[in-house]
This record gives sequence, C-alpha cells and structure tokens, in this order.
Amino acid sequence: MDAVEALEVLGGAAGSRNLLRLTTARKLRTAISRGRIIRLGRGRFRLPDADRALAKAIEIGGMVSHLSAAQLHGWELPFPPTLPWVSVPRNAKTRGVRGCQLKWAELSEERGLVTSPLRTVIDCARVLPFPAALAVADSALRHGDVDAETLVRAAAVVRGKGAAGARRVAEHASPLAANPFESVLRGVAIDAGLEVRPQSPISLGSVTIHPDVVDRGRRLVIEAESWEWHSGKEAFQRDCRRYTMLVVCGWAVLRFTWWQVMHDPDFVRSCLLTWLERQEEQEDAA
Repeated sequence: MDAVEALEVLGGAAGSRNLLRLTTARKLRTAISRGRIIRLGRGRFRLPDADRALAKAIEIGGMVSHLSAAQLHGWELPFPPTLPWVSVPRNAKTRGVRGCQLKWAELSEERGLVTSPLRTVIDCARVLPFPAALAVADSALRHGDVDAETLVRAAAVVRGKGAAGARRVAEHASPLAANPFESVLRGVAIDAGLEVRPQSPISLGSVTIHPDVVDRGRRLVIEAESWEWHSGKEAFQRDCRRYTMLVVCGWAVLRFTWWQVMHDPDFVRSCLLTWLERQEEQEDAA
C-alpha cells in the first residue's frame, strides 16, 4: 500500500509499527522526502494536513484540540478529521469562523498551541461516538502518552455534557488493542452489551493465542479481519488453523472486515445482538 494511503487508513497519524504493517520502509522514506508525510520523531508520523489546524488555531487565537490534537500527538485514529478542530476560551468573542470545528472550553490550565494528551483524550471522549473515542484513548495509552489510572481519575471529575462518555471511555480504554480497527470493533461490541477485552489470552492445548476481542464468559472470539493486516499464504494458513482450533475447543468465532467495522457498524452491531439473543434463548431453554 502507498505510504500516504496507509497513513490515511490509520487516521492521519501513526507509529512505525502499525504503519509498516501496511506499507514498506522504502515507500515511507520516499513519502517523507517528498513532504507527503511528516516525521514527528520517536517513530511517529502524520500527514501534513494537520498543519491546517495549527494555522487555524493561530488565526483565531485558540488551541488545536480533539481529533486534530490527537493527530498532532501522532496517535492512530479511526478516521482523520475532515476539518481542523480548534478550541477557544469560553469568553472568546469568536463568531462566524468557518473552515473548522470550533469549540468553546476552559483552557486556563493548557499551554501552547495543542491541548495536552490527557485533555485531548477527555475532549474526544466527551463528544465522539463511543467506539471512535475508545480508539483515540487506546492509541494514547498504547503510545504511553497517557496513563490508564490518570485517565480514570481525570474522567471521574469531569462534569457537564459528555461526562458520562468520558468515564465510560476511561473505564474501557486499554493499550493492548493493536490499532483503531480493533478498538472500534471492541467499542461496537461493548455497545451491543458484550463484556469484551482486547488481546485476551486463550490456551489451545500447547499454544496460547491472543484474539483481537474476547468475551471470556460467553466463550466468544471476535476478529478484526483485514487483508492488509493479515496477508500472505502463511498468515492465511495460521489463521485458518487458529479459528478451527477455537471452534473445536468450544469457542464461537465471529469475523468482521475493516470496511464493515468502519463503514457499516450497524451491520456489525446487528450481528452481535442477534448472536447474543440466540445465546440467551439457548440458556433459557436449558
């Protein structure tokens, strides 16, 4: 995959580990040399369009926030922001600003042009749909920019609109999810009422595997399937063997593609709800 296309799939920013699963080091170096991708340091990269948010923040006297701030922090996102996100102080008289997602907020404790990592996660958790906000929080934890306990404490004191969403994201966020695809899938599963964890270990005889999303109580494995992340003959053989062994050992396995999770989450949710209803019917019948 082209390096820029790969970075777009990852929401406009990514660490080298996830990015190089979708593209090659040579393509990445070429894109950087041509200015199509910006290296942030520490093995992180982003698209140049994040600079629009910085320019807009300077123009209106605000701070880059929410998804745009997450992109500048170098986190993998479920989708890149379509417009720059900028927050301004509550008493700002900024009106009629176009070309950005404008938010009014208390910013007295923030410094610089970009909201802090912790503030960025909380802001996203307050306004984004749960699966997308969970992906942002997972990325922040995965990169070590936010600590899980600190996030829980910060969410606990949030008040007003979006407070419940912030606490819910903090409760479920985990650094174990490998990418936004898995995070969004887990978020949809939680919305469907499943008690899932990312990369939970399962022993299959002498082998221990770590499926993408697991509900241990219901013995359900949910896999995020993407040709880009699971390509090649060896990977195909390994996955088929693993899925077969899971079913033989009494686990149910549901598999969803990247397109289904990211562009048709209602279908994913419907499948999970239907499976859950049938499980409950079987338990009642027993």
